[in-house]
Amino acid sequence: MKKVICLAAALAVAAAALTGCSRSVKPGEVAGFDEGEQYLSIWVHSIEDTPEGQSYRKSVEAFNEKFNGTYFADIEFIPRNDSGGGYSDKVNASVLSGGLPDVLTVDGPNIAAYAANGIIQPLAELSEEERGIYLDSILEQGTFNDKLYALGAMESSVGLYYNKAILREAGIEVPKAGQPWSFSEFLEILEKLKPTMDGKNGYPLDMTFPVGEASIYYFAPFIWSNGGELVSDDGLTVDGYFNSDTNVETMKYFRDLVDKKYMSSVPISNLFESGRAAFKFDGAWEVNTIYTSYPDIELGVAPYIVGDDWNGERYTPTGSWAFAASSGSKNIEGATELVKWMSGVESGLDLYRQTKSLPSTYEAYNYITDFTDDENYKALYEQLRDFGHPRPKTPAYPQLSSSFQQSLENIAISGMGAAEQLKKSTERINAKLERYTRT
Repeated sequence: MKKVICLAAALAVAAAALTGCSRSVKPGEVAGFDEGEQYLSIWVHSIEDTPEGQSYRKSVEAFNEKFNGTYFADIEFIPRNDSGGGYSDKVNASVLSGGLPDVLTVDGPNIAAYAANGIIQPLAELSEEERGIYLDSILEQGTFNDKLYALGAMESSVGLYYNKAILREAGIEVPKAGQPWSFSEFLEILEKLKPTMDGKNGYPLDMTFPVGEASIYYFAPFIWSNGGELVSDDGLTVDGYFNSDTNVETMKYFRDLVDKKYMSSVPISNLFESGRAAFKFDGAWEVNTIYTSYPDIELGVAPYIVGDDWNGERYTPTGSWAFAASSGSKNIEGATELVKWMSGVESGLDLYRQTKSLPSTYEAYNYITDFTDDENYKALYEQLRDFGHPRPKTPAYPQLSSSFQQSLENIAISGMGAAEQLKKSTERINAKLERYTRT
C-alpha cells in the first residue's frame, strides 16, 4: 500500500491556473521520435532503477513499438520522497506553470481531487469491450461525476490472515468465501482464542491503527459492511455520513477490541509472524512475506469480517496507482491510448512478475498460476473481484483520510467519546469542502 499523495495548496487554484500548455518537442530531438508521430509525455512516480520503474519503462517501449508511426511516448521518472512529496511537488508546480505532461500517474484515492481541481481530464470514450477488461473496482475508482478519468495500473487488497495451527488448536473453523464472520461472531471467536493466546504471551488479533493512509485503507470496510458511509455519493457532504450513528457504533466496536485485550494498544513487531497472534489484517504483500521469511507459519486467508446486518454489498479494501490524462494534454485520443496500454493486460502481467502488485484486469489473472494454484492468492483475488470497494471519492480526500485515522486512534486507543470525535472530524472536513460547495 503506497502512501497517499499529499495535495498541496496549489490544488486550490489549479483549475484557474491551467494553461493547457505541455512540452513542445520536435521529431529528432528525442531518440525514436520521428516525423509523422504524435509526441506523448508521461510522468511516473517511481525510481527508474527499481522493478516497478523498469516495468513502466518496458511498457512504454512496447507501446512505442506497437504504435510506431502514430504515437511516441516519452517517459520521465519523478520519484516520491519518504513523505510522499517529490512527485506531487512537481505535479503541483506544473499545475501552476502549465507544464503538465500528457499522461501522469495518480494514486487511486486522489483521482476525485485531481479531477475536481482540473488537473486531469476525462478519457476519450471507451467501448464496452474496452471497459469490460477491467475489474469493477478499477472502473469505480477511476470514475468521478459519471466520467472515467483514470485506469489503474495495478490493484490491491487487504487480507484477514490466520494461523491454521493456532485455529486448529482452539477448535475454530474458518467460514467459506462469501460467508464471512459477522462482527458479533468474530468477537466470540476472539474470546474463544484468548486463553490460547494468553498462553503464548500474545493476542488473538495482530491489529494496529497506523498513522497515514493505511488506517482508512484497512478499516473503512468496517464502516461500509456495517451500513455506513464516510461521504455522500457526490463527495461533497460529510455531515450525517462521517458522523452518523451507525459509524459511532462501528468506532465503538474498535474500542471493544482494545478494551477486551483482543489486540494490543501499542504496536508489537512481528506479532503474527512469530506465532503470537491468530489473526492479522495486512496487505496482499503479507502472503509473500510469510512464504519467504516465515515458512513455518501455516497461512490462511479468511473472508473479511462484516457488520451483523451485512447484505452482500461490496466492502473490501482496494486501490492503488492509476494512469490519467492531464488537463494539459491537447491529444486526448493519444493520451487515452497510452493510459489503456499502461493499465492493460500485458503491462499488468509484467508489474505482477516484477513487484507482486495485483493486476487491474480480469484476463491477467488467468495467466498467473498463483491465483489458481495457491489458495491464499486465490482468496485475495476472489475477494477483490467479488467484494472490492474503492476508498471514498471526494475532493477533500486527504482531509477525510487523515481525519478517519485520527478519529480511530482517539476513540479506540485513547478512549475518547466516539460521537464527539466524529463530530469534530466532520467539522474539519467540512472546512475543506467549503470551496466546492459554495454557490
